[in-house]
Amino acid sequence: MKKFLIWCAFLLPAQAIKAEESASENALIAVLQRAEAAYQRMSSEIRDYTCILTKRERIDGRLQGPESIYLKVRHQQSSGVEIEQPFSVYLRFLRPATVRDREVLYVQGRHQDRMIVRNGGTILPFVTTSLPPDSAAAMQESRYPISEIGVKTLTRRLIEVGQEKLGDDNCEVHVVPGARINGRYCTMIQVGHRERREDQDFHYVRVFIDDQLELPVYYVAYDWPRSGESASIMLEEYTYTDIQLNVGLTDRDFDHRNENYLFLKSFIP
Repeated sequence: MKKFLIWCAFLLPAQAIKAEESASENALIAVLQRAEAAYQRMSSEIRDYTCILTKRERIDGRLQGPESIYLKVRHQQSSGVEIEQPFSVYLRFLRPATVRDREVLYVQGRHQDRMIVRNGGTILPFVTTSLPPDSAAAMQESRYPISEIGVKTLTRRLIEVGQEKLGDDNCEVHVVPGARINGRYCTMIQVGHRERREDQDFHYVRVFIDDQLELPVYYVAYDWPRSGESASIMLEEYTYTDIQLNVGLTDRDFDHRNENYLFLKSFIP
C-alpha cells in the first residue's frame, strides 16, 4: 500500500507535488517548534525523573529482543560556567532474565567519567566493575552510550533530524493526533523519505509526543527494505512509560554504596 501511494505521487501534476512538499515543510516546522519548546521546558523545569524504558535495538545486523529497564535520570544544572549538578543516571534491568537486576551508574565527569556496572543476570551476578561509556565492552549490547540516554536526548535527536530535513524535497511529514502509548493520548509524528537516496540513514522515523506531559515517549526508526522485500527494517525502538517528573533525586540515588543497590559496596571506581 505504501509503495502504491508513493508511485501515485509520481503521477500527480507538478503543482500538486509542490503543494504536498509545502505541506510537509509546514508540518515539519510545526514539529520543530513543538520539540524545541519541549526541550526548553526540560532544561528549565524538569530537574529529574524516573520511568520504565523498554528498548529494542539492531546491533551488528541482528535485532535484539526487548529489554525493560527501571531508570533514574537527573539533568545537568549549571550556574554560568559552573556545573552545580552533573548529568546522572541509574539503571536497573527488569528483563530479560539473562540480565535481570543488572545495575549501571553514571555521573558525568566523576570516577574518571566511567560508569559503574554490576553484572546481574544468572552468571556472576555480583561482579562489579567500571567502564568508559563508549568502550567496546560497554557498547556490545547498545547502540548508544549511557551518557545519551533519556527523553531529553530523544527530543534533541528529533530536533536534529527535523533541522536536517528542512528544505529537503524528498522528505515527507505526517502528524496524527489521537495515538496512544500505554493508554495515554499522544500525537504521532512520522518523518520519512519519498524515495531512497545514498545520503539517507533511515527510511522513516516515528515519534509519539505525550499530549499531557509534552514529552516524546516513543521513538522508532526503520531502514529501507532489503532488495526484493517489502517490509522496512527496524533499527531501534524506545518506549518510556510510567514517567514521574521532579521526584527529588539526590546524590545518594547515584552512589553505588546506596543500601538499596546491590553493587559491591567495597568497590573503588
